Amino acid sequence: MVEKNIIKMKAEILKALAHPTRVRILANLREGEKCVCEIIDNLAIEQSNISQHLAVLKKLDLVTFKKDGLKVIYKVKHPQIFQILDLLDNILLEQAENTISILRGLQKPRKQK
Repeated sequence: MVEKNIIKMKAEILKALAHPTRVRILANLREGEKCVCEIIDNLAIEQSNISQHLAVLKKLDLVTFKKDGLKVIYKVKHPQIFQILDLLDNILLEQAENTISILRGLQKPRKQK
């Protein structure tokens, strides 16, 4: 039963990472903590949309926040999340390299002049 719960928890985190806006928010926070207003400016997305996605990340304990006057400042709670994103980058790069290799095999030799 415990293993089933852990698998469900992992799936929830992966579901959170499955949305492009949330990945963009995390990438934006990679540089350090940011005010919601900065995230909105950097991503050019409406405040209500950003807030919804931050709520998902907050619910899963992936980001934390603090208030500074009227500003709400967010930061990534577990920097290991960037390792996951980096691994995904590596997978995408490997897939692209494999595709290029296959496509090069399709090239016909060109006649020399």
